[in-house]
Amino acid sequence: MSQPPNQPPQGGFGAPQDPRQQPPQPPAQPPQAPPAPPAAPPQQPPAQPGYGYPQAPQQAPQQGYGYPGQPGQQPGQAGPYGQQPGPYGQQPGPYGQQPGPYGQQQPGPYGGYPGAPAPGGSGGGGFKGKPAVIIGAALAAALVVGGGIYIATSGDDGGKKKRPVAGGTHDNKGGLPTGDTDTGGDPAGDRDAGDDLNAGRQSGESKVLWLQKNDVDLPRNGSDVYGPWFTDGLVVKAMYKKVAAYNTTDGKEKWSLPLSTEICAAPVRAADDGKIVIGVKNGTTDKAKCSELQMVDLKTGKAGWKAEVKKEGAFDLLSDITIAISGNTVTAGRTGHSTAFSMKDGKVLWGKLPGECQPYAFTSSAKLISAAACSTGEAARNHERIQEHDPATGKVKWSYPLAKGWQVDKVYSVSPLVVSVQEREKKTWSVIALTDKGKLRAEIDGGKDKFQPRCGGTFVIFGRNLEGCTGVAADANSFYMATAEKTSGLERSNEVVAFDLDTGKPKWRSEGERAMMPLKMEGGDVLVHMEASYDKGGALATIAPSGGKPKTLLQNPQSTAEIENGFFSTKVAYEDGRLYVVASRVSATNDEEEKETKTMMVFGK
Repeated sequence: MSQPPNQPPQGGFGAPQDPRQQPPQPPAQPPQAPPAPPAAPPQQPPAQPGYGYPQAPQQAPQQGYGYPGQPGQQPGQAGPYGQQPGPYGQQPGPYGQQPGPYGQQQPGPYGGYPGAPAPGGSGGGGFKGKPAVIIGAALAAALVVGGGIYIATSGDDGGKKKRPVAGGTHDNKGGLPTGDTDTGGDPAGDRDAGDDLNAGRQSGESKVLWLQKNDVDLPRNGSDVYGPWFTDGLVVKAMYKKVAAYNTTDGKEKWSLPLSTEICAAPVRAADDGKIVIGVKNGTTDKAKCSELQMVDLKTGKAGWKAEVKKEGAFDLLSDITIAISGNTVTAGRTGHSTAFSMKDGKVLWGKLPGECQPYAFTSSAKLISAAACSTGEAARNHERIQEHDPATGKVKWSYPLAKGWQVDKVYSVSPLVVSVQEREKKTWSVIALTDKGKLRAEIDGGKDKFQPRCGGTFVIFGRNLEGCTGVAADANSFYMATAEKTSGLERSNEVVAFDLDTGKPKWRSEGERAMMPLKMEGGDVLVHMEASYDKGGALATIAPSGGKPKTLLQNPQSTAEIENGFFSTKVAYEDGRLYVVASRVSATNDEEEKETKTMMVFGK
């Protein structure tokens, strides 16, 4: 839904189903035909965790096959994707051009097709022609559902950048603010006298349970933070060459696992038994590859098996790996190849699969969903698919083909399955819902709204995690997505829109007093996070699945709003009644500032 400034839009938010050769079916299940090949290998836009701006008005559809577009279209009309005429043609979807959800969005997998070199530059938008390595954690852009232009701004480009430093300090290990009851000695270590973060707390406001500062000696460019993960009363995160766990009640370090080389990849979720597999580099030089897997028990901090992701083909391991866990299987996806290992012992379960389609990224869930790149040996016939695999064997259970030029972008929800997809060259974005059998359920009809899913950002070359977005949530019947913020003076606000997963149509919208982002479903309601402002602490609220005003669940103190705002970029998690605000990247201009950088703040009642 985004394009470079002054570039006319191409198509819309139409569902990019790729027709396959079979007899016509009823409109509920549009016909499929062989995918039309892209004129050139598509690429993915750079990482964009920020907000967006309006886009240019939509353009009339091109003559086409009629992939499912805006619901309610009559058969026989032209579709937006430039395909052959067909019986179920529809108008272009409403979601004008945009770069897709923000986050680990790097050039796509087409480096990509077996036997072809990986692309050497990043994608379109405001970064056209820049190198493929996207350095920086603060990139902003727009997810737009209507007309306007695409604006992007870059932040930290790899050097140590000074962050705002707010009042109130704690030691490196975290701990209770002075003035709170400490039942186990002083978990905070050396705390500044009078540093009572709860001193200004008003009636009904949440309490700062503990605040952590950085205790890792980082390289010059800083480091991404992986996690947090939760297990047995512990919150665990990983950064640079260290994995550490902290008690959720007081922030005291429970265990620490030093590593000899840098952490370079990690899954969004750990296995159900509390074990996780992270990616580490195979050396300490600049030429080191992200090609080794290390199993870690999050409950004990013990390192388990270690395995090598072996190079398969001349162009393999040009990208960092992405890791996902499903049952007893951990997958290492990357450009052109993927390998699955056993969570128990690290032995290879499966690698290259039969056929022309090879998965390059997966979800961490009970269902192993993949994005797969397909090559027939002719560049003009390359395309992508969304697939479900048997985790133990890799066997494809079902496969949903995308149209010519379309790529899998992000998986917003696995159950129900809601997927963001893009057509890069035309800067077109779409969100589709699929059934458990891989059939099109609905295309999300966004009207003229602008939306702002956030999917993080990292130093990833080509590799892309499929999950980890905020600003979206789903239950069995509905998909919830936050609109872009609007500003009035110093106040910011937006809405959460609920879409019917069977029709794609909006059901209701809820507007709060300030900007809010869906995190997940909680007790049947939509859990939303409201960011701190200059005079208000952050908050958690819930919205009923039937709609209505947000109901505040947890309101952080106004006295700590400055500290919340001092985090440069954050991940937000809510577990067992506690709100975790975690820095997603840590860097500083010097060692002294590095040690004073706040990395995690925890609130509760």
